[in-house]
Amino acid sequence: MTTSSGSAAGMPSGMTTATATAQNDAVFHEPTEPAKPSYVAWLLIAQLVFFIALLGPAIVGIGLKITSLVDAGAIDPNGVNGAAAVLGGVGALFATIANVVFGRLSDRTTSRWGRRRIWIVSGTVIMTFAFLIMALAPNLLWATVGWALAQLGANMTLAPFIATIADQVPKFQRGKITASLGIAQNVGVLGGTYVAQAFVGNLVIMFVGPAVLAIIVMVIFAVVLPDRRLPIRPPRATLRDWAETFWVSPRKNPDYALAWWSRFLITFAAFGFTTFRFFYLLRHVGVPEEDVLGVISTSVLIYTIALVGASYFAGWLSDRLGRRKVFVWSSTALFALGTFALIFVNDVGSFYVLEALLGIAFGIYVGVDLALVVDVLPDPENSGKDLGVFNIANALPQTIAPLIGGILVYVSDPTGNNYALWFSVCAIAAIVGALVIFPIKKVR
Repeated sequence: MTTSSGSAAGMPSGMTTATATAQNDAVFHEPTEPAKPSYVAWLLIAQLVFFIALLGPAIVGIGLKITSLVDAGAIDPNGVNGAAAVLGGVGALFATIANVVFGRLSDRTTSRWGRRRIWIVSGTVIMTFAFLIMALAPNLLWATVGWALAQLGANMTLAPFIATIADQVPKFQRGKITASLGIAQNVGVLGGTYVAQAFVGNLVIMFVGPAVLAIIVMVIFAVVLPDRRLPIRPPRATLRDWAETFWVSPRKNPDYALAWWSRFLITFAAFGFTTFRFFYLLRHVGVPEEDVLGVISTSVLIYTIALVGASYFAGWLSDRLGRRKVFVWSSTALFALGTFALIFVNDVGSFYVLEALLGIAFGIYVGVDLALVVDVLPDPENSGKDLGVFNIANALPQTIAPLIGGILVYVSDPTGNNYALWFSVCAIAAIVGALVIFPIKKVR
């Protein structure tokens, strides 16, 4: 951040205002030229492969790991929802902290390799080793340790990875590229479920194999990335500076704060379902245990096809019209409707129809929301830090939703199947997430 006078506190000895300004100019210019095609191509490839590696374990692997621990006598069969809540909640807490910290660190990194590269590659390596721990874990404690470290590594990668969009992509191109990024992520979800299905009998290959491929792809992305190098070491961060890493003033940046809350609430609703999907299908819909993984794979395929079409069209149309808000609030409201409708699903066919509706809703959302977020960032020079704070809205509900859901599904139902109460809460959260978009002023 720049300072207002020559020798203000925080400047290194001998650093004048002109020097500081030159440093800031060397570090960040709002991009005005189209992003390099090689960067865009490998951004999307890296996103796809990374999310195959990350979300296969997240969506299917956790349920399978818990089931294997039940079979081994390490978890009580009636405690599976609680175990899923513990794993999901602790992992998301680590994701929240790591995303903010490593986003800030990447803004301040002075490595000759640039600001972002070292964290992108290192985080993927840590995630891979953590998945090995999780796959081999003999009990819930070690499975939780593995998943927590995996989330730490994954978000060490994701914070600087997403920050490259602010570094490299101009405003007029952001809708289309962020829509494509959302498509790549959700196709990665689909790929992850099919990888999980293919290696259901070998948790080590399921967890670790795709992650090794992710390391290779992230190394290639790091080479292709036209990463900027800080020419001058930034001032030493104080304890207060690091505390403020987790904070962006909502009073000074109301549009950012409103976008933050919208993301928090729709993510809360989304993970309120996905955390318990395995056991929801098993116990509420009545899918036989041996068929659950196949139903999830098919539903994710339907969801992804719907999402891809909706996302690409929404991103293109948003750039064309120069509007973001109408796409975000309407898709969030539609997602709330679909979440509430889960209560009334009693057969697989209806579940597939609903997954298509949710895919359309979330496709429109991911096609536009990230472009809106980048447009309202308080300080583009510190995009890694601000996007890290924003990602708290993505990671924190992944901690809170499983923990709250893990309590509410047991209300008036000792077997843990009160999904009517829980999905009603999630739907209300998503509706509020739609409403808070309306007061945003900086973006149309």
